[in-house]
Amino acid sequence: MIDLGISKLALIGAVALIVIGPEKLPRVARTVGTLLGKAQRYVADVKAEVNRSMELDELRKMKDTVESAARDVHDSVQTQASDFEKSWRDTTSEITSSLSGETSGDGTGEPGALALDQAGSNVVPAYRNPNKNWRVKRAAVPQWYKARTHARARALSGAARVARNRPPGTAQG
Repeated sequence: MIDLGISKLALIGAVALIVIGPEKLPRVARTVGTLLGKAQRYVADVKAEVNRSMELDELRKMKDTVESAARDVHDSVQTQASDFEKSWRDTTSEITSSLSGETSGDGTGEPGALALDQAGSNVVPAYRNPNKNWRVKRAAVPQWYKARTHARARALSGAARVARNRPPGTAQG
């Protein structure tokens, strides 16, 4: 890098003043300043572009590694799922075959613990929720009962209670 100190800048300024002259020096200095500014912006843009391309390459590499890791995980999950599915089919076929050939042992020929239909699959009763009418509140008192027993529907304020229970003909004060 060029090492420009105060003394070197002063020497360059004195030579420029002598060579260019005092009337043209401000315009030349302004032009040199704008050219230096444009050059600095151009260098900064080139640096930013190089950094952006380097980051883009790094991101592409990272994307490739993440995609390969995701592909490996997907493949391992698929193989595990297929292994599980195969073992599930084998187990259920063994259980079904053992249950279809199994009898209770008392000579009646009745099937064992699980009931089977004619196709040989398990018969499972449909699930019924014990709280089948959950929309109705069980502790709620019906409105007709409240009206018959004169139960209060709303709480009264103190002033409303006094006005309600005031004997007729008494003045308010």
